[in-house]
Amino acid sequence: MKAKSTALVVLLSAASILLSGCYSCGTYHRWKKDGPVAPEVEHKFFWHKDCMPLRAAQEEQREPVPAPAPAPRPAPAPAVAPAPAASDCGPYIVRQVYPSPDCGVIQLDKTMPREVQLNAPFNYSIRVTNLTGVPVTDIVVTEQTDKNYKYASSDPAARADGNRLVWSIDRLEPRAGKEIIVVGSATGTDCMEHCSSVTYVIPACAYVMVTEAKIKVTKEASEEVLVCDPIQVKYVVANTGTGVARDVKVVDTLPDGVQTGDGKGQVLYTVGDLAPAQSKTFSALLKAQKTGKYSSNAVATASGGVKVESSATTTLVTQPVLAITKTGPEKLFLGRPVSYEIKLTNKGDGVAKDVVIEDAIPAGVTAPKPSDAGVISGSKALWRVGTLAPNASKTVSISYMPSQIAALSNTASATAYCADGVRASASTTVSGIAAILLEVIDVDDPIALGDEETYIIVATNQGTMPDTNISIVCTLEENFQYVSSGGATTGTLTGNTITFAPLPSLAPKAKATWQVKLKALKAGDVRIRVEMNTDQLGRPVVETEATHIYE
Repeated sequence: MKAKSTALVVLLSAASILLSGCYSCGTYHRWKKDGPVAPEVEHKFFWHKDCMPLRAAQEEQREPVPAPAPAPRPAPAPAVAPAPAASDCGPYIVRQVYPSPDCGVIQLDKTMPREVQLNAPFNYSIRVTNLTGVPVTDIVVTEQTDKNYKYASSDPAARADGNRLVWSIDRLEPRAGKEIIVVGSATGTDCMEHCSSVTYVIPACAYVMVTEAKIKVTKEASEEVLVCDPIQVKYVVANTGTGVARDVKVVDTLPDGVQTGDGKGQVLYTVGDLAPAQSKTFSALLKAQKTGKYSSNAVATASGGVKVESSATTTLVTQPVLAITKTGPEKLFLGRPVSYEIKLTNKGDGVAKDVVIEDAIPAGVTAPKPSDAGVISGSKALWRVGTLAPNASKTVSISYMPSQIAALSNTASATAYCADGVRASASTTVSGIAAILLEVIDVDDPIALGDEETYIIVATNQGTMPDTNISIVCTLEENFQYVSSGGATTGTLTGNTITFAPLPSLAPKAKATWQVKLKALKAGDVRIRVEMNTDQLGRPVVETEATHIYE
């Protein structure tokens, strides 16, 4: 019964090995307990129950060859095992594939000298190669040395435990190999047997990609604007990380005095998701309610508690403020030109653009003449100044000729972009002046004794306004005898004085004439004295006329 059970176990084991297709001839004979295996067939691949090769009956015997030299990483696994190399003691070049030749993971190649001298140092190599396409880790190479062997050193160093040497290799990449050089000596003349074994781990590795979303936000804004211009702002949010940034938002809480176009105090953009290296740009037009400096920064957030801020931007909001004056004479006599000076100043902190000065030309004047490239347009004088910097001024002037006695009053005005218009007025009283010219002419000079002489008296108003109450008084010398008088008003003789009634008014450029007739009574150089006074003169004007009387 025990024999049948043993046979069954053996049969099942054999079936298992045969079905797996992975066993060596040596394994087969050890299972069969048929004794040692011929070197020429050891380590070859078989399916046949009698350990006969299926691919070839037998490879031709070849001379022993050393193990291949170490190849650069990665090194492909050899396709065919090296031919056995043996001495009288047995093979000194061996190859073992783990777990089996058909299912190779790790291949071990050991190359030892065929023979060595007693007590003489020698070295040999052990090379392990990863035959797979995946990394193999935690490799342990164990070398059980002979009792007649004295270990000296190895590269890499081994962990020695009696006659056992152990090397640990953390990792072998696919198709890569590692060579171990062992140095020692023989201490006895018996054949030495060194047996190697390998253990390893094939890790089943799964990988998780770990990413990080990083966002960056920048803000650019106008450095300086006028209060009536929008503040132009640009926001750029970017994902500089390796993972997707989720639910990205950009918020800019505006300072007091600044609003969005629709009157809100906050700029908000819902960006959504941003892939790595992706960015989005947004623009906004903001409006300042008054002048001043305004500063704020944008804040970007993403899911997972990601939050970043931009650098703060500052915008200076300015405004031009115009001030205008107009100066001229308060009084002026008719006939003289009148001039006005107009001065415009920018008292604000912003540049005044498109500056225009206008001056209304009053009625009752002629020949207007503006300065500084000013032009006449209809009933206005016009100056296009252009720009006016803060605290700068521009002065222009205009002159014209009054054509009548009147009060001149007109207004100058100025406008500029983003500035309130300004006005200034000036008034001038234009007055006339009376200028009476008195002339006395003797008609028949000289005259003979007993003849009559006629004197003509003329008053001319050369001024620009009427003169009133023009009075004429004539004083006679004793050489003359009064004959008659007349003219603009009647005259009355009193003693040697002729007094004419006052002329009520004499208009500008008008004349008034009086005549006096006298008879020559006595020869000589005779004088007639004429005195004129008016309301505007205030003091009399005296004129004399000489007449020669002869016998």
